Amino acid sequence: MEGTVLIRDVLARRASQGRPAVSFEFFPPKTPEGEQQFFKDVLPRLVQLGPDFCSVTYGAGGSTREKTLTLVERIQKTHRLPSMAHLTCVGSSVAQLREIIEQARRRGILNILALRGDPPRGETGFRPAPDGLTHAWQLVRLLREMGGFCIGVAGFPEGHPECREGKYADWDHLKAKIDAGADFVITQLFFDNADYWEFRDYLHRAGVRVPLIPGVLPILGFQQVDRLTRLCGARVPEKLRRRLEELAGDEEGSMAFGVEYATRQCEELLRGGAPGLHFYTLNRVHSTRQILENLGLARKDSP
Repeated sequence: MEGTVLIRDVLARRASQGRPAVSFEFFPPKTPEGEQQFFKDVLPRLVQLGPDFCSVTYGAGGSTREKTLTLVERIQKTHRLPSMAHLTCVGSSVAQLREIIEQARRRGILNILALRGDPPRGETGFRPAPDGLTHAWQLVRLLREMGGFCIGVAGFPEGHPECREGKYADWDHLKAKIDAGADFVITQLFFDNADYWEFRDYLHRAGVRVPLIPGVLPILGFQQVDRLTRLCGARVPEKLRRRLEELAGDEEGSMAFGVEYATRQCEELLRGGAPGLHFYTLNRVHSTRQILENLGLARKDSP
């Protein structure tokens, strides 16, 4: 659709300026009250920081499909912020995926994060839908064949937790997604930058040249990190785990430590040439704002 800003162009512009791209991930609020709070308070305060783009997640089994598209459309119209909808293979045939993709196009949504997706609640393993897709690279190929879309994919600096062959095999699978037509990669959260450097260098040696954007989690506390890493398989370095355990029960101290840790992590990533930073905001403002201010990346006129 005319007027829709493609994220690959945003990334190319930032690279030409020698500046990192900053982006935020949001999830669809579960209640009408939560949605009202998101649009009235959370989103405006984060947009004031001057992000380059944002993404909106997609619930397990496609459970938030309509909400995801509605949020992306509304963010683009209300805030003129380039926005990306997550899309998974779960629970949809190819014909249904084509209809969802065309619906996104009609709504002016041309930036898509193509994912295989997690199994629906209660299921332990991924099973493709009848006449559906099995791998994310197939969804990338479908989007590229349909034309007009900017396509992002997910990368795992520590390897996908379901890839039994190990992280190098998983990174080869990621290259297949890029070869199928992906424009950029956003990584899963990680806490040790050595994992990102090894991931990046392996892919560069394999000929990958698209931006590999590190995903950063502003830590709120031990329980949050423990829960999220169990879900995604990320490793918590022992020193970090011990400090979070010491701060358990101290909400303010945990949040301050999380800001400090992420600031140091981001500084090192940027010094090493990372093309941007993608913050898993969890629909919260304080920590992301503090980190960007520490880095000197918050828009100067933000309150």
